[in-house]
Amino acid sequence: MNMMMILTLISGIGWCIVYEECIRLAVTQKTYAMPFWALAMNITWEGIYSFTDLKFDMGVQAIVNLLWFFLDIVILVTYFKYGKKEWDKDRADWTFYAWSILGIVAMFLVQMAFYVEFGTAGHLSAQYSAFIQNLIMSLAFINMLHKRNSSEGQSLLLAVAKWIGTLAPTITMGIMSTNYVVLACGLLCTVYDIIYIILLQKMKKSEEIR
Repeated sequence: MNMMMILTLISGIGWCIVYEECIRLAVTQKTYAMPFWALAMNITWEGIYSFTDLKFDMGVQAIVNLLWFFLDIVILVTYFKYGKKEWDKDRADWTFYAWSILGIVAMFLVQMAFYVEFGTAGHLSAQYSAFIQNLIMSLAFINMLHKRNSSEGQSLLLAVAKWIGTLAPTITMGIMSTNYVVLACGLLCTVYDIIYIILLQKMKKSEEIR
């Protein structure tokens, strides 16, 4: 097994842990654990590239993408089940569902725009959109921690798994395959993921003292 394959498996396992933690935390704490925009980008990305990879390139990554897509569907269910409690109470419940569905449709159109613009050649559409959304996700987790002012729906295992799950493809696609867009976004993800890990750890310690 070569280094490329090992790092691909590390990424797959890392993100499976992230999704497992999102589901576990949602069920045990009655909340959603993945920021909405991160979820909207993830589920549309994985839906599109699960289909295209299985159709054109049946490899390890295609299988991993499909597994992630099914896990994202479960996470989406937990978001719709528990997300309303953080919705503006002055608004009708239907607006929560309407804005959420609109957000998912919007992210699907953005993902399709990447696909149409860059196509499947060299998997550039998948790489560019994945790493840009990963960077947004890193910021979204920090924002969720700040917004909730608690560690609700978050865990250090999830935070570390996200970091490692993104670092592995940063190495394979950004360094080994020399893609500067991927490398820049991936390194920034590492910076913000480490910041998130530190902030989350401090939050958990402060909660233990309270």
